[in-house]
Amino acid sequence: MSQQERLDALAAATPAEELDHIRESIVSNLFQKSRELCSKSVVIQDKSQLHKSEKLDHIFTSKIWGFPIMLGLLGMVFYLTIAGANVPSTMLANFFGWVEGYITLAFTALNAPEWLHGVLILGLYRGTSWVVSVMLPPMAIFFPVFALLENYGYLPRVAFNLDRLFKKSGAHGKQSLTMAMGFGCNAAAIMSTRIIESPRERMLAILTNNFVPCNGRWPTLILLASLFMAVGFTGGMHTLVTAFVVMGMVLFGVVITLLVSLGLSKTVLKGTPSHYTLELPPYRKPKMLNTILRASLDKTIYVLRRAVKVAAPAGVLTWMLANIYIGDTSVLLHFVQFLDPFGQLLGLDGFILMAFIIGMPANEIVLPILLMGYLSTGALTEVEDMAALKQIFLDNGWTWLTALNMMLFSLLHFPCGTTLVNIFKETKSWKWTFVAFAIPTVIAVAVTFTLAQIVRGFGWL
Repeated sequence: MSQQERLDALAAATPAEELDHIRESIVSNLFQKSRELCSKSVVIQDKSQLHKSEKLDHIFTSKIWGFPIMLGLLGMVFYLTIAGANVPSTMLANFFGWVEGYITLAFTALNAPEWLHGVLILGLYRGTSWVVSVMLPPMAIFFPVFALLENYGYLPRVAFNLDRLFKKSGAHGKQSLTMAMGFGCNAAAIMSTRIIESPRERMLAILTNNFVPCNGRWPTLILLASLFMAVGFTGGMHTLVTAFVVMGMVLFGVVITLLVSLGLSKTVLKGTPSHYTLELPPYRKPKMLNTILRASLDKTIYVLRRAVKVAAPAGVLTWMLANIYIGDTSVLLHFVQFLDPFGQLLGLDGFILMAFIIGMPANEIVLPILLMGYLSTGALTEVEDMAALKQIFLDNGWTWLTALNMMLFSLLHFPCGTTLVNIFKETKSWKWTFVAFAIPTVIAVAVTFTLAQIVRGFGWL
């Protein structure tokens, strides 16, 4: 028997917890020895900084305080994003409305046909301007704040805290890093799974990354939480409740990620999670201006440009479907009526399912398409304030259950088109790309259907 075979036999006969303890002892001894060697040959000018990092790590990576601090910082990021985005969004919407007025006058002066005005202004322009006004302000806040936490050195501590949970679910601790990347863009997060060496664990990360809400789903979660879940609260309390609801959605997505990882690791992707040692970098003062500008230009503008590219043709398509008639009914309404029975079972409706289907190229355009559909003409109208926007939903039969299930469906549903393309590029497999589409879709349908039946069964509406 070879030395490797003896080691494998010993590992198979040793309980997993004992193996973990042995491994941690070996790693701890290695670091202790390296520290002793360094202390003899390396002179540290400022030991206070080193001690400061160690003291902070005792707090930020503590089994008691690590998770509460992590949740508190996440809630703070959401609160700042929601509180800071309202006024700029309104200002941008008013600006685009003002510009549209002059463009419409130009069309009238040129005697342009009504259908051309409908396609270019009511479809393309309004759909695109909605995406910009709703998405730009929150992204311009979220990405820089998130980048500041990353530059400070806190995100590796998040990965350290989550490592234990992912290991217990059969996944790799580095999946927490790819999950964090998903907050910005799931398509980019799929590419970041390359940092995971094990093919099995990398596939787990790819198949479950979609349960983290990307930037395209933030507007839906924030808007519906504000309109329906924070009812009865005003001012700062309204923003705080909205932030808590959105954070609850994110945590639910993390729980689903862990449960699906556990299920896959026990079935089609069986295996033992591999170990890795994460060396925590020292805390450092972030370069505020450089970080904010880089995050705003690199991430915000990139994502916004991608959203606009998809929103423009989607707005045109929606307007055309709503204005081309078969008999007395538009093509859009035929499609909606076909989907409506199934949508009602999920606590949704045909318009919502239609919006998710047409909005598959990018999550950013789901809400604009939904409003175009509700307004029948296939064009967004100018919404004066949040109360008027909520009234559009109420006029179409919405309840708190509709809003909650749309938030859940948005959180859990199939990946966007760009993400699916990246999944295929990374896996080189149509089978795994379909699995990545099917798993979240089935879970989204199952969760919303179950919740709708429970609420209706107990008469809570």
